Amino acid sequence: MHNSSEKYYVPSQSSWPIVGAVALFLIGYGAAHWVNDFTRDRSGFGVYLLIAGLALLFFMLAGWFKNVISESMEGLYSAQMDRSFRQGMSWFIFSEVMFFMAFFGALFYARIISVPWLGGAGAKAMTGEILWPHFHAVWPLIKTPGGTESHAMPWQGAPLYNTIILLASSVTLHFAHVGLEQGKRLQLKIWLAITILLGAAFLYQQVGEYIHAYHELGLRLNTGVYGNTFFLLTGFHGFHVTLGAILLSVVFLRILLKNHFTPERHFVFQAASWYWHFVDVVWLTLFVVVYIL
Repeated sequence: MHNSSEKYYVPSQSSWPIVGAVALFLIGYGAAHWVNDFTRDRSGFGVYLLIAGLALLFFMLAGWFKNVISESMEGLYSAQMDRSFRQGMSWFIFSEVMFFMAFFGALFYARIISVPWLGGAGAKAMTGEILWPHFHAVWPLIKTPGGTESHAMPWQGAPLYNTIILLASSVTLHFAHVGLEQGKRLQLKIWLAITILLGAAFLYQQVGEYIHAYHELGLRLNTGVYGNTFFLLTGFHGFHVTLGAILLSVVFLRILLKNHFTPERHFVFQAASWYWHFVDVVWLTLFVVVYIL
């Protein structure tokens, strides 16, 4: 039964939300200019705005995390506050699902509607032949109307290794969670450290994959819709893996240095776990849709 006398902690006014908004603006604006400059083979200030935005974002996260951790350890949060955190994290992950659905939707639209249409499917006036003569409706599109050619990224090699790495990281994170719930601190530390290392290995493999795509396959952001969708989906997923690894690293440092969390109170660990498992599911979908199909 709800305790009517339970107090709900209301945090004091904070400047971190506006700092985060400015950081995201710089990231978005800088990334857009950097991509445009990059595709035109010219240098610009976009990359500097992007770096500044990322630095400001990490500064905001560090400060906000510090405030929330202090409030939690001081016992200011009630059961209702915990429920609010759970609902907030659930809605955040739902928003991330919709975010990736938009990009998957763009990919499916290109593959299922645009490509067949350019190939003449349903075009009564030979529109496809006028827009792109001698077009072959085959996915992936490795040739642009301007004649730029590239090669498709195979699913073997780094993509397959990364799939195995992320699947393994979900298992190791589960073992860490079990160790926390059972009060086995050594098990918790070991398996959580392995999970973070697996995340770092994933990012290392992805950097190598991008270098291979750029130098050997000719696959870039300006090589048509296939290059666009490939880098947007895999790139944003890599960004989410980075964010998930940061969350798990903060949790690990709190456990290692401050001995935080108990079997009864460890929602931050749960929230980071939810996010990491979500990232794993997105990668499995991405691996099948982008690399295999």
